[in-house]
Amino acid sequence: MAAPAQPKKIVAPTVSQINAEFVTQLACKYWAPHIKKKSPFDIKVIEEIYEKEIVKSRFAIRKIMLLEFSQYLENYLWMNYSPEVSSKAYLMSICCMVNEKFRENVPAWETFKKKPDHFPFFFKRILKAALAETDGEFSLHEQTVLLLFLDHCFNSLEVDLIRSQVQQLISLPMWMGLQPARLELELKKTPKLRKFWNLIKKNDEKMDPEAREQAYQERRFLSQLIQKFISVLKSIPLSEPVTMDKVHYCERFIELMIDLEALLPTRRWFNTILDDSHLLVHCYLSSLVHREEDGHLFSQLLDMLKFYTGFEINDQTGNALTENEMTTIHYDRITSLQRAAFAHFPELYDFALSNVAEVDARDSLVKFFGPLSSNTLHQVASYLCLLPTLPKNEDTTFDKEFLLELLVSRHERRISQIQQLNQMPLYPTEKIIWDENIVPTEYYSGEGCLALPKLNLQFLTLHDYLLRNFNLFRLESTYEIRQDIEDSVSRMKPWQSEYGGVVFGGWARMAQPIVAFTVVEVAKPNIGENWPTRVRADVTINLNVRDHIKDEWEGLRKHDVCFLITVRPTKPYGTKFDRRRPFIEQVGLVYVRGCEIQGMLDDKGRVIEDGPEPRPNLRGESRTFRVFLDPNQYQQDMTNTIQNGAEDVYDTFNVIMRRKPKENNFKAVLETIRNLMNTDCVVPDWLHDIILGYGDPSSAHYSKMPNQIATLDFNDTFLSIEHLKASFPGHNVKVTVNDPALQIPPFRITFPVRSGKGKKRKDADGEEDDTEEAKTLIVEPHVIPNRGPYPYNQPKRNTIQFTHTQIEAIRAGMQPGLTMVVGPPGTGKTDVAVQIISNIYHNFPEQRTLIVTHSNQALNQLFEKIMALDIDERHLLRLGHGEEELETEKDFSRYGRVNYVLARRIELLEEVKRLQKSLGVPGDASYTCETAGYFFLYQVMSRWEEYMSRVKNTGSASPDAAEVATFFPFHEYFANAPQPIFKGRSYEEDMEIAEGCFRHIKKIFTQLEEFRASELLRSGLDRSKYLLVKEAKIIAMTCTHAALKRHDLVKLGFKYDNILMEEAAQILEIETFIPLLLQNPQDGFSRLKRWIMIGDHHQLPPVIKNMAFQKYSNMEQSLFTRFVRVGVPTVDLDAQGRARASLCNLYNWRYKNLGNLPHVQLLPEFSTANAGLLYDFQLINVEDFQGVGESEPNPYFYQNLGEAEYVVALFMYMCLLGYPADKISILTTYNGQKHLIRDIINRRCGNNPLIGRPNKVTTVDRFQGQQNDYILLSLVRTRAVGHLRDVRRLVVAMSRARLGLYIFARVSLFQNCFELTPAFSQLTARPLHLHIIPTEPFPTSRKNGERPPHEVQVIKNMPQMANFVYNMYMHLIQTTHHYHQTFLQLPPAMVEEGEEVQSQETEMEAEEETGSVQANLTPSPTDASLSQETPTSQPDCSNQTEAASSHTEDTSALCDITTAAEPVSAAAEAATPQDGPSVPAETK
Repeated sequence: MAAPAQPKKIVAPTVSQINAEFVTQLACKYWAPHIKKKSPFDIKVIEEIYEKEIVKSRFAIRKIMLLEFSQYLENYLWMNYSPEVSSKAYLMSICCMVNEKFRENVPAWETFKKKPDHFPFFFKRILKAALAETDGEFSLHEQTVLLLFLDHCFNSLEVDLIRSQVQQLISLPMWMGLQPARLELELKKTPKLRKFWNLIKKNDEKMDPEAREQAYQERRFLSQLIQKFISVLKSIPLSEPVTMDKVHYCERFIELMIDLEALLPTRRWFNTILDDSHLLVHCYLSSLVHREEDGHLFSQLLDMLKFYTGFEINDQTGNALTENEMTTIHYDRITSLQRAAFAHFPELYDFALSNVAEVDARDSLVKFFGPLSSNTLHQVASYLCLLPTLPKNEDTTFDKEFLLELLVSRHERRISQIQQLNQMPLYPTEKIIWDENIVPTEYYSGEGCLALPKLNLQFLTLHDYLLRNFNLFRLESTYEIRQDIEDSVSRMKPWQSEYGGVVFGGWARMAQPIVAFTVVEVAKPNIGENWPTRVRADVTINLNVRDHIKDEWEGLRKHDVCFLITVRPTKPYGTKFDRRRPFIEQVGLVYVRGCEIQGMLDDKGRVIEDGPEPRPNLRGESRTFRVFLDPNQYQQDMTNTIQNGAEDVYDTFNVIMRRKPKENNFKAVLETIRNLMNTDCVVPDWLHDIILGYGDPSSAHYSKMPNQIATLDFNDTFLSIEHLKASFPGHNVKVTVNDPALQIPPFRITFPVRSGKGKKRKDADGEEDDTEEAKTLIVEPHVIPNRGPYPYNQPKRNTIQFTHTQIEAIRAGMQPGLTMVVGPPGTGKTDVAVQIISNIYHNFPEQRTLIVTHSNQALNQLFEKIMALDIDERHLLRLGHGEEELETEKDFSRYGRVNYVLARRIELLEEVKRLQKSLGVPGDASYTCETAGYFFLYQVMSRWEEYMSRVKNTGSASPDAAEVATFFPFHEYFANAPQPIFKGRSYEEDMEIAEGCFRHIKKIFTQLEEFRASELLRSGLDRSKYLLVKEAKIIAMTCTHAALKRHDLVKLGFKYDNILMEEAAQILEIETFIPLLLQNPQDGFSRLKRWIMIGDHHQLPPVIKNMAFQKYSNMEQSLFTRFVRVGVPTVDLDAQGRARASLCNLYNWRYKNLGNLPHVQLLPEFSTANAGLLYDFQLINVEDFQGVGESEPNPYFYQNLGEAEYVVALFMYMCLLGYPADKISILTTYNGQKHLIRDIINRRCGNNPLIGRPNKVTTVDRFQGQQNDYILLSLVRTRAVGHLRDVRRLVVAMSRARLGLYIFARVSLFQNCFELTPAFSQLTARPLHLHIIPTEPFPTSRKNGERPPHEVQVIKNMPQMANFVYNMYMHLIQTTHHYHQTFLQLPPAMVEEGEEVQSQETEMEAEEETGSVQANLTPSPTDASLSQETPTSQPDCSNQTEAASSHTEDTSALCDITTAAEPVSAAAEAATPQDGPSVPAETK
């Protein structure tokens, strides 16, 4: 297998290069946004740039990047475009810029939307240019650029401007391009279409000739484009050299065809055109397919196209076709061919009279049709309307090979898609792992196309949806597997031994050489399958390693995935490995196969099962693992060995590799998706079309659902009637009681329900139905029944005053249907989620709600808030491994809940015992839940009924309140409640108290009845399953856990009615979809009633490590984001309470009218200034330090020493002023910088009690969902903006701070970036040098925005800041030291008892020591380098006086500080972080 060449990385130009470029000089003259006096528009500029910069450099990405970044498209090209100035260079320049925007993943169509007038003309010019002759005005390379532009247009159908143009190319009239006989055949199939066709013809006749000609050209565009492509394809020779322009053109064209076929709106009529052009037959017979290197990607793309052309869907209706329907279509084709043969071709009688199964294999068809002449084959094809009729006495112009392939490929038996999927191995092999077209390296530039599926807005069917996600998920995990294999195997250093074998010169923690490998079982296949049901093997390894690594290997659990690898190195002993060169040929890797651990074998050769009993201690170093191999892969390998004489792969393995458990769940997820595709996926009817991206996007909104609920109990949502009225602006609120004293929560609200489907949205005269009745809400306050006399019986209440948009989100979440809540930073997403859960729990006590989040951290935050509300904790359950992190003593995991139930049962039985004693009943009623039940029935109920009959109002004169207390039977039991129980004020009040007491007693027995199952079920596992399936009402898990455990949950009979997803915009598309299907359908229908998704698509998307899957396949698009793009209605929360209003302005432009909650203006912490700093936010420009800006020691591992030192210096300054260190977090946009800053923190101030450590030093991506009072942010890059161009990352970065944000960056780079303008224009409006007020300690009384009474100092650069902080620290130490000396000279009486007085000698030593330190504290490089060797052990002192007293320790801290003034010496060490990953990737 040839090793792939390493792709080159595109190096972004530096700022100095940008400034020196010809393009930049032109930009500064004509269109740069920061230039005030611009020169007038000149068409020659565009011509010159296109010829000199783009064509001359052969469309070099670097040049196009520069142009696009300079806002060439926005500020020059499109702004000045008109038909008069349109030229080839103009068209091509616009296309290049749009393509570049797509490559960079930034919004491309915004500019066109602002000025749409000339777009139709522009688009028609593009179509004309795409069909031009290749040797004419447009070269093939230019036409490839045009194809890419068209592909982007077809994939942007959600943009109205684009859709209006593209629709004309792909609607029914395009069938003009069909040959007449085929058209007639299609219209005959669907009579309805003939009506439409006749209508189209009539309309055409009414058009004037010019418009008609134009329309005809557009309709025939795709047919003509296909013909043009076929001519290019045929011009490629089999073996002579070929220009890569032709190959790239063919690849891009097939990509366009795949994208047209994979979307229903474009596929509907186009699929027939494609079939009629026989494009696939031409391609499979072309020379390009047979060219091994050049045609490799083309062949892979072609297979994808073949898959989609035969996709199991009805093109016109869009319905998925079943297996039976596909078989029927196949039989119809064969029988029509047989009928034709029987009637017209006597030489095919044998064929005509055979049964279908006998003739539909490829070999049989070739046998029957091969001997026929070309003319006869043409006649057969024309009889089937595949080719035009052959005129009499004329020979066919098609060659025989083409005609034969046309008939055979059309009629051969097809394998069903599900069958193909079931036969597919789940583990990747060496062929896929190192195929650059399928799994590109980390240096994917976005230039070429790839043989990968794309996740767009729409999907053909659920099967297509799952399949694309299955393939992408499989390949994304393959990319990670490749990284692991390359890392482990290269660490083992396989070399060729003298005798030709393998010798390992190194070792790896995650891989071991295999001592012995044997296949021990190959089980028989199931009926109808040709692969074994299971294949097991034994792998023996020698664990002569350190104990902790040995424990890791012995700790491999059942279902853990490992990889078996064969290496045959050709390099002699001692050869060095070079990471830059292709990996395979260096290590001689031959095979990779996956396997799944069953368990380790004991001395007797039995599998050691996982269980509570301790594992046996095995002697010696040798260990044998029993593993399951993939049966599909085994069958393929064995077939290959027997049929082709290939070697037996399973005799060759010599390395076994394991992976980290957290990253190793890919097989379970893939199996889950595959199982979903094998079952009838029952998605609720109201969701089906929306998930596929069709129909009315608002059809699942509660206002359109047929089962909308009129009256809802909002429980404790509202704090008062005023809060309720403010929550429904524009509505008329009618309260059922007039007395203001009774208008107190909780409230039930009756809404005017419009029937979703039946009623038209507008009246006949077009007026909206906004009658008074439709705006009236009927509000009914109700009293929660008394729950008992104890204080803990009082329900917990919500204390948050929700805004009206939050209330709308809560209302939507309580109604059936799909609710999407967009929650900008700090708008209370979690509070809304928790209130929805609580309200559903109280309104629908019989329903069960599933909570799904992306991270354990989010689940913990939700749970902590749920526990503060009125929800019985016995109904809460948490699945997965994150419950350990819950900040509570309570354990909500399955076994934690089992223990709770058992403990609660004992508590309740004790209560029953006390009740029994108080009633004086003999016997042992509290023995079990069952005996307690009988006791309640015969003893408690009888007494209560007797009591009720005595005191109930019988209609006589006013009842006596005293009687209620007198006859009450449970006085003794409630003796421990607050007394008196009965107030004696009124009969009604006392009666309610008595009923409350009985409710308290009754609840004990209902709970015991629920817990009775745990007496009958003996094992913890059974009890936990019972809890999950019967008892729990609110079940929470992460999306990964749902994907892993679907099979188990469905098998248990798990059921739920509602799903709430938090952080929905951070969850992968497929991991969002799987939780919808964690239960079996009831009678063919899903019981799901509500789906609430809460997220923010303007913040960061799911993490995808491989850039190609992220960008090319759009795998980072979450389902939430896709729904927003499709147009599903959202509730946008619009008031934030996290940050100062001024900080909120840095990101609120990204959201629909995001404002501030009142407390952001009112609370003192928001109105007070940040002590010691003039501004509450500032962008601080950092120039090169010692001639260096950003550096990149490893791929994507960016560092910037100047910024790192500056950030740490500001952090130290703030701490010295008195800021608490844990209120400050340091963020950066790259992993490399994070490691560098951590190093500097450790060296400067890590153990220094005067400063301390920041709350966190991490990346922006990792900090999403968290916040802190003060954020110091380093943007690192000085050459290119990098991934901060993704506005979502900018929004996260700007929205983490509550009170202060200080950004360190190269301003000249970031201020030119179009996407970042709204934030950076505000940042650059303030001075770009740090303004500090050193004499203002923390906290200050100065108001934010006021001029300070103290002197302001301007810091020009990092060395100045470092020196300043050093001097400030020295001053602080000296003053503290002076204070300490004074304290020591006090008379002995003033020293507290127990405190040792230092002897005169110690004091003298201490003084000498400090003096010498202070003498040597002039910052010099030698001091700095010495200081790094000084051990920095510090006592954990909180008091500054104490800290200063331990002089020795302070010395080292001081020396550390001196290095701040001379950060150079730290540079060498800091630039290579010790804790950096071995193959770091860009922060994701």
